[in-house]
Amino acid sequence: MKSIGDSNKNTLFQSVYDEIAKNILDGTLKPGESLTEHRLSEELGVSRTPIREALRRLEQNELIRYIPNKGAVVVGISDKDIADVYEIRMLIEGLAAEWAAERITDEELSGLRGIVELQEYYASKKDFEQVLSLDSRFHDVLYDACRSRILCHVLETFHGYVIRVRGLSLKSNSRIINSVEEHRAIYEALAAHDAKKAGELLSRHISNARKNIETCL
Repeated sequence: MKSIGDSNKNTLFQSVYDEIAKNILDGTLKPGESLTEHRLSEELGVSRTPIREALRRLEQNELIRYIPNKGAVVVGISDKDIADVYEIRMLIEGLAAEWAAERITDEELSGLRGIVELQEYYASKKDFEQVLSLDSRFHDVLYDACRSRILCHVLETFHGYVIRVRGLSLKSNSRIINSVEEHRAIYEALAAHDAKKAGELLSRHISNARKNIETCL
């Protein structure tokens, strides 16, 4: 794991959480592997306080569990977990898109347009890493635009799972191109404030990604 000791104090906990979660979700940290505060503190270059807070969040998200006399142990996610994530996302992200279409600001629309245009550029270059990073930003802006603290909280719970799932679903070049085209259509529906169409398009977007990932599992 990379050292993050120089992160801003206000974002230190989130940086620690993101780094550990990423290593769990990409398989760097294996299921059953023990995680100690001392080890993580040394590897990440931070004190034990943000480590402790991050481990609590990881336990809440069921990426780790505590075993008596052993401490924190990596759980990871299974293929069934991934399938469940898609099923639930189809239900709740369609709703988020509907609400976003009704509540999104001009500034947020401008940001989404910029993200889509960058995705189109990087997709043409088949730059997987950049497209994946922008994919997360697209969905994050959309979540914020729905203006629902409760719905955003539910969606945030899936954040770590979704990162790995998106990564797998965008591995094929054809899926990258299709995904970006779908983002363009979703953006246009949001810009038109067409709630019904935005919800349908986002649900279809997730359904298409689910079909693609089934070939990757």
